[in-house]
Amino acid sequence: MKSMKIREKVSNSLIHLVLTIMSILWLIPIIWVILTSLRIEKGSFVKNFLPESLTFDNYIKLFTDTFFPQWFSNTFFVACCSCVLTVIISLGVAYVISRMRFKMRKPFMNIALILGMFPGFMSMIAIYYVLKSMGLTQSLLALIIVYSSGAGLQFYIAKGFFDTIPKSIDEAAKLDGATNAQIFYKIILPLSKPILIYSALTAFTAPWMDFIFAKVIMGTKNENFTVAVGLFEMLDKEHIDVQFTQFAAGSVCIAIPITIIFILLQRFYVEGVTGGAVKS
Repeated sequence: MKSMKIREKVSNSLIHLVLTIMSILWLIPIIWVILTSLRIEKGSFVKNFLPESLTFDNYIKLFTDTFFPQWFSNTFFVACCSCVLTVIISLGVAYVISRMRFKMRKPFMNIALILGMFPGFMSMIAIYYVLKSMGLTQSLLALIIVYSSGAGLQFYIAKGFFDTIPKSIDEAAKLDGATNAQIFYKIILPLSKPILIYSALTAFTAPWMDFIFAKVIMGTKNENFTVAVGLFEMLDKEHIDVQFTQFAAGSVCIAIPITIIFILLQRFYVEGVTGGAVKS
């Protein structure tokens, strides 16, 4: 028994040591970006890891000498609109798939599962030409359409959560004369706060961090860039020596809101993922 306890303590210590080392390795790039955003030396390459001196001029120039405030507001607007549309569509589809039985239910679930295995950027060129034929390229509306149009296929996790809610609640509500819409909005959603927050978080962070679709759709229209595309432009050969520290400052600025939101809502995020198993 003593030897087993000793082995258990040793294994736990090793696990903690490995996790500590991994945490330090993950923190090093973050610390480097923060230090780079505060350093007074220009350019993308410097000899020292630690800056010779610190300054907030990079943040000031980021907001005064670039389109960053416009890029930030564009990204926030697109993320909020996409979040609302995606949550409404994905939770609505998840509720229908979870509670109702119809002829094409299982084929639809299988098709959605198969399509989810392919990365979205495979359809990038086709989506671009569809938007171009509609005259929607280089607009924020195009990004909102792109980010929310596939929401109906992202129902599996929400469906698994809805499956854990007893159907007897629905049956009791129907006996009282409630419609399916009333059951969904007045009974199911109030009981589904974790999956609601999880869906909102994932729907918000996707457009916030996306670069590929935004770059293809926006082209060269600078004032309509999102933050990801705008910051990437700072890394061009023409700008990198002057704007690299401002690029680092912008990276810190866009990380702060999403980090705060995730920390505050982390408990609901975990409950949304682990709250229910996917059932057929």
